[in-house]
Amino acid sequence: MAQDMRQRALKGKLKVEAVLRLETGLHIGASSDFAPIGAVDSPFLRDPLTKQPIIPGSSLKGKMRTLLARSAADGYFLNKIEDDSEVICRLFGAAAKGSAGGRAARLQFYDIRMTQASFERFDAMELDTYIGEIKWENTINRITAGANPRQIERVPAGVEFLFRLVYNIENTDELMEDMRLLGEGLQLLQLDYLGGHGSRGYGRVSLRDVTVECISLSAQEMMPAEELTHIGALLEKGGRSS
Repeated sequence: MAQDMRQRALKGKLKVEAVLRLETGLHIGASSDFAPIGAVDSPFLRDPLTKQPIIPGSSLKGKMRTLLARSAADGYFLNKIEDDSEVICRLFGAAAKGSAGGRAARLQFYDIRMTQASFERFDAMELDTYIGEIKWENTINRITAGANPRQIERVPAGVEFLFRLVYNIENTDELMEDMRLLGEGLQLLQLDYLGGHGSRGYGRVSLRDVTVECISLSAQEMMPAEELTHIGALLEKGGRSS
């Protein structure tokens, strides 16, 4: 049956925040097209204004959607994105295709930045680069034994970011199902990795101190504190209620 792609009425928003901690060094690459002589071969992405490391919302959204789609796949191979389940599509959106309209995502991700406490801690350290470390890696040719060393800049383990996303409340009957899937996505993220070189140990993260706030212009749509606490616990436990 065809899905109704019309925009839904907005009943409120849930703001979800948590502390995202790097358990291992993180590398989300930035352009090095104009790198000067002696610069790092592969720098990480920085805020152009503050020069602090950032994690793009697109990286978080894409990683979580892919992990959820892979975990829900029936066959041996991952399905096409347009064949994602109903709940994945309503959380992450669906692009317009041909005459079919697109579908707005209920989740809105943020580019996330360092917490103030983490910034003050690492800003005072003497590191290889500004709030960064250099990891040397080497590719060895099996036939000739020739070496190809390269430098990869990483955000050091221990750096903490303020994770933030917003969920649009469109259908209260679907709210808890959406929150369970979001919790599963956050759990899968902590069992996988962010950024590049994850098979070599990069990009392991953990989440803690999850908080949920309801924002609504109508007092009738406000959620009680007990329900918000329950949703926060659900997200922290990976979508499990106990």
